[in-house]
Amino acid sequence: MNKLLNRDELLARVTEWRAAGHRIILTNGCFDLLHVGHVRYLHAARQLGGKLIVAINSDSSARSLKGEGRPLVPAAERAELLAALADVDAVHIFPEPDVRAIIALIRPDVHAKGTDYTEQSVPERDAVLAYGGRIAIVGDAKDHSATDLLRAIRKGKA
Repeated sequence: MNKLLNRDELLARVTEWRAAGHRIILTNGCFDLLHVGHVRYLHAARQLGGKLIVAINSDSSARSLKGEGRPLVPAAERAELLAALADVDAVHIFPEPDVRAIIALIRPDVHAKGTDYTEQSVPERDAVLAYGGRIAIVGDAKDHSATDLLRAIRKGKA
């Protein structure tokens, strides 16, 4: 079953999963350079119990968030890497600056974010709470980041 889904396919898949009694978990990010922090975060999100959808920023969206020269890995390749992970049930590339449009479309039961957020600081918190969804902060401490990894590589320390 294809895990890389456009918006129409994503909505259809979520509808099927809900009809089968599954909860929907959504998480999002750039996932520019996949590292152990990402894997731990996605695994923890999956442990919330449900189908895990990972929404990733498009190249232009990631560039607006991370700056010129990013992302290093094109969106299609980032999506393919994430789709290969056992914990991930679906991947969607989105062009907007945040996932409010995806949240409005699929109304996930839980919107999972990493430990660099608190439940109060999640940018899309208002959209999730508006329909009765829940925010969950998951993963280990923010000890890993693609930005830090790139900095170390550039300094010759990785």
